Amino acid sequence: MKDFHTLEDFDFRDRTVLLRPDINCPLDKTTLEIINDSRVRRIVPTVRELMGKRAKVVILAHQSRKGKWDFIPMEQHAKRLARHLNHPVRYVNDVMGDAAKESIRTLGPGDVLVLDNVRGLDCETAKLDMNGHAESALVRELSPLIDYYICDAFGAAHRSQCSLVGFQARVPSASGRLMAKEIFALKSIFDIPRRPSVFVLGGAKFGDVSPMIDHVLGSNTADTVILTGLAGNAFLSARGVDLGSASLEILKEEMTDDNIKAAKDMLAKYGQRILLPTDVAVERDGNRMSILTGDLPVNEAALDIGADSIEKFRRVLQSSRTSFMSGPAGLYEKDGFGLGTKELMAAMIESGGQSVIGGGHTVGAADQFDLTDRFSYVSTAGGALETFLLGKELPAVEALRYSFNKF
Repeated sequence: MKDFHTLEDFDFRDRTVLLRPDINCPLDKTTLEIINDSRVRRIVPTVRELMGKRAKVVILAHQSRKGKWDFIPMEQHAKRLARHLNHPVRYVNDVMGDAAKESIRTLGPGDVLVLDNVRGLDCETAKLDMNGHAESALVRELSPLIDYYICDAFGAAHRSQCSLVGFQARVPSASGRLMAKEIFALKSIFDIPRRPSVFVLGGAKFGDVSPMIDHVLGSNTADTVILTGLAGNAFLSARGVDLGSASLEILKEEMTDDNIKAAKDMLAKYGQRILLPTDVAVERDGNRMSILTGDLPVNEAALDIGADSIEKFRRVLQSSRTSFMSGPAGLYEKDGFGLGTKELMAAMIESGGQSVIGGGHTVGAADQFDLTDRFSYVSTAGGALETFLLGKELPAVEALRYSFNKF
């Protein structure tokens, strides 16, 4: 049962709609030009649908944040959106001042306007809850000019900021198509997974892995967790495997006493439901070489899972009915060391079950191996996905639920 509004619930004809997407794009550090506009492309279905329903569309979004090198105005984003829509998109170098308000008032049905970077406002990043943000200057100034608020920013849904949670208390609100797709896809693997359900957790972060394991195994969301990447290496170390000085040097910042204790606790609590690598791949004399964990330590750093681990994990994934991967299995950008990630992704696809990947580096690896389109669903969310994995509520989704009940 749906607990938030979606686009089919409202009549948008001749109505002004404030659309909050996540179109934060990677930039070239030298030219400050957008180098990948995939996030802009992903909101096109929502914008097209609103245009087709003759809405007056106002887009409010962010790029980076104050003090960062890639904090720039949203004019480039407006131009990229116009190109993908094949339709004019207006831009105003203002968010809630007179210029922005006049631009909003003069919109016609089917018109699209992009406002400037909302992160330029101090109220956007104030530490407040939904009710506090509903009283922010941004929400007070723009709410009288709009009829509906649409959130399509799943990638930022873990943040309690006024553009993400403030409008839902003041005007009828709904999720955009991308947001709804993300939520329903993740709910299908977190709330009603088909069995067996296998989660692959890898990547470079180790500190959050233990709470993630505890949530997905403790709630029976997953039957098995496979650990790869630095997380797999860290858990091997916590279990007493001496990886060698080169591997430990890479792990040193994450290997705090608390993280090591948490890893040991997870291994004791869940036992064989956590699968660790049985070998690692290193670079020796310019070649990839697999080293069994029993033959460690070695001088070289572990850069991927080894051949034995790949085969073991492939069998588990091929028999799964639900599979999820967050974080690559190794240093996939380095020639020869994307093998673990590629083979595990292939096994997820070959299973024929529900296969979902998430996170920027994981999606980047899938793109590199030309596998992206073969998964059941691909989530580009980072922080929001981590919040989901930790079993925590997403403020922007909670605000949509509040609006559903209020309006």
